[in-house]
Amino acid sequence: MASSSPLALPPSTSPAKAGLVLTALILGAGVANMNLAVANVGLPDIGRDLGASQAGLNIVAVGFSLGLAATVLYLGALGDRFGRKMMLMSGLIIGVPAAFMSAMSTSIEMLAISRLIGGFAAGMAYPTTLALITALWSGPARTRAIALWSAIGAAMSASSTLLAGAVLLVLPWGYSFLIAVPFAIVAIFLVAKLVPGHVNETTDKVDHLGGVLSAIFIGSLVLGINYIALDGQLDIAITMLVTATVSGVLFFWRQKRAHEPLFDLKYAARPPFWVAAVSGIIVFGSLMGAMFVGQQFLQNVLGYNTLEAGAAILPCAITMVIVAPFSSRMIERYGSRITLLVGFVICMAGFLVMYLGWDVHTPLSIVAISYILIGGGVGFAGTPASHALTDSVPVTKVGMASGTGDLQRDLGGSIMQSLLGAILGAGYAAAIATAIAGAPAATQQLITSDVSSALKKSFGSAEDLAKQYPQYSDAIVQAAKDSFLSGADWAYLSGIIVMAIGVIITFSFFPKRNRERELYAEYAQQSTTVK
Repeated sequence: MASSSPLALPPSTSPAKAGLVLTALILGAGVANMNLAVANVGLPDIGRDLGASQAGLNIVAVGFSLGLAATVLYLGALGDRFGRKMMLMSGLIIGVPAAFMSAMSTSIEMLAISRLIGGFAAGMAYPTTLALITALWSGPARTRAIALWSAIGAAMSASSTLLAGAVLLVLPWGYSFLIAVPFAIVAIFLVAKLVPGHVNETTDKVDHLGGVLSAIFIGSLVLGINYIALDGQLDIAITMLVTATVSGVLFFWRQKRAHEPLFDLKYAARPPFWVAAVSGIIVFGSLMGAMFVGQQFLQNVLGYNTLEAGAAILPCAITMVIVAPFSSRMIERYGSRITLLVGFVICMAGFLVMYLGWDVHTPLSIVAISYILIGGGVGFAGTPASHALTDSVPVTKVGMASGTGDLQRDLGGSIMQSLLGAILGAGYAAAIATAIAGAPAATQQLITSDVSSALKKSFGSAEDLAKQYPQYSDAIVQAAKDSFLSGADWAYLSGIIVMAIGVIITFSFFPKRNRERELYAEYAQQSTTVK
């Protein structure tokens, strides 16, 4: 009788050559993860060489995740219908020329467009990896596979900053966009050889209108958030947010009425699904946001070179991999709810250390502790955030779950980088404006409107200005550092608040362990009955 109880764990199943197949899928996902974060280390150099504003740097930083997030639901559904392996291979192949376009960019606009194309390619590849894991594995074996997929993929994202930093010590910033290319070539070979061509795919029609609406909704939402706190960009921000509101309403209206919806609201309304989706957006977004702000802080304020700044992320990557097995065991023993809450609390502690302990004299040990905590939190929370999604839908609808799982990372990364980047930019500009207003009258006479605009534009712009006025160089750079630190503190505090929101939502709405298992058993039974 015990084996038939909904509280018992379902049996494990795995494909032939499971280890090699999982390696191929993790590597395929890892390529997308590496491209997500690779721009962060080069942002200061990109800003100086291309004369980019903080707004331009934000677009480059979020461009890849924006392209991925805007298309991932639609492309996941296309993979479910027409072939997941084909979609995975296509994405990996298209990503290679997109990387070369980024490397050869001569303007901030060209770089942003190339990042969007790369994100679109990743939108073809990335959701397919989780969909294939869900289709090929089941039971506790699936949980362990997802834990490795989640942790190693996120670790590749974090460690890519080290590789990029090493490259930037000896080569121009463009070469940093090529570091994922060798991994992509290996992934293409392994996927072609090892991954089955078709596994549990659906014959349902694809909701193309819903796919277009989802892309407009997510893309305009991210852009609106990115522009809302930037000087002189309020009109664009309002336009984007209004577009997001209208397209979002139309998208959900369409999904409610479509015979075969792209995003089935019946499944999305299940508590394990929607809470996991929101939690994943927060926790994965916190990782990308912390790296985005942190990399600029380490280089601009603490004076780290690109290799040192990239190496500072390593404790985060290592911790994620170490924690992953414990996360899957915690899910089996205590349930996803407790595991998610542990992850949120640890992430919150990481942001708290950044807020209280990062200043112009911060030692490397404090930086490492911050990233260890962020990595540990993501390592604990990442697995249940993905696992709950895939166990809440039938295997034929796993593209929706995997697309949502990828949306967690990419929409979360886009929103948190945009949000924290906008807050950073606004805080920096406000602090610089305060410093100018508080300067002696004799100094204020020398600050023309052009000089004031250059100081407020970004840290890189202030550094360029310092070179033009060597007699005031130290004062300009110190004011820029103090202002950047002020903006960064705003960003870290925002991270703490977002983590607290995640704790409240998960604690209040995610089912406890026994109820969670009962629900998964009910969902599985309903899927079998429908068949």
